[in-house]
Amino acid sequence: MTNLFEQDLETSGTLRLDINQRRFVGHGRIDLLRRIGEMGSISQAAKSMGMSYKQAWDSVDAMNNLSAQPLVRRQVGGLHGGGTVLTDEGRRLIAVYAAAEHAHRRFLARLSAGVRDFDHFQSLLGVLNMKVSTRNHLRGVVSAIKAGAVNTEITLDINGVPLVAIITNESVQTLGLAIGVEAFALIKASFVILATADGGLKTSARNRLCGTVERITTGAVNTEVVLALDGGARLTSMITCESAKELGLAEGSRACALIKAPHVILAVQD
Repeated sequence: MTNLFEQDLETSGTLRLDINQRRFVGHGRIDLLRRIGEMGSISQAAKSMGMSYKQAWDSVDAMNNLSAQPLVRRQVGGLHGGGTVLTDEGRRLIAVYAAAEHAHRRFLARLSAGVRDFDHFQSLLGVLNMKVSTRNHLRGVVSAIKAGAVNTEITLDINGVPLVAIITNESVQTLGLAIGVEAFALIKASFVILATADGGLKTSARNRLCGTVERITTGAVNTEVVLALDGGARLTSMITCESAKELGLAEGSRACALIKAPHVILAVQD
């Protein structure tokens, strides 16, 4: 009798992003946004997808109502009472979804390989369920390795954004790091220093990751700032309330995260 895990099993699934447990966007809605951006017309975008004009606008209205910022705006004049324009927020959502979909496809590929090997499958689930104290867990791919006498400089590609870590040569061998290997960067929120994007500072920190302030949570002493990086990843920083005030941080403003390379911990799937 053929063992279940020796069969040619494969996993499948589609990616959907929700807001407050309500459907936000999936592949179909993202495709609609892309076509609106390319054609500048919701009627033409709907026609190219075999969708009615009303159905397309219903989808756009649903997305706009859930989004903090409009994704599509109507312009005066044109067919059906006005043309349509994709906003900066709409273009950013398309980029975020593309990065998430890329990671989703890679996850499904790893899972397909894993279900045919029960031990490997269990190990994969263990990594996915891993709990660590660091607030930031960034998934990337090793893009460069520069070995020294004692330490090695590892560069991860995080959705197109480079992140440098310095670890011991022994750790490189133990983790099995090589070009193309997937790894996780673990960074404590207190290690993430924030600066305004126009500060023009020169620092010793190897990593300068810029993006848009997505959320600010102010406490009695410290303030938590979530930065949406240009590549689509999210980075959390914990700074004092006084520092947040002095920097003039606000949701929607630009900022950069400064991270020293030795403060980046690397981990891989066992």
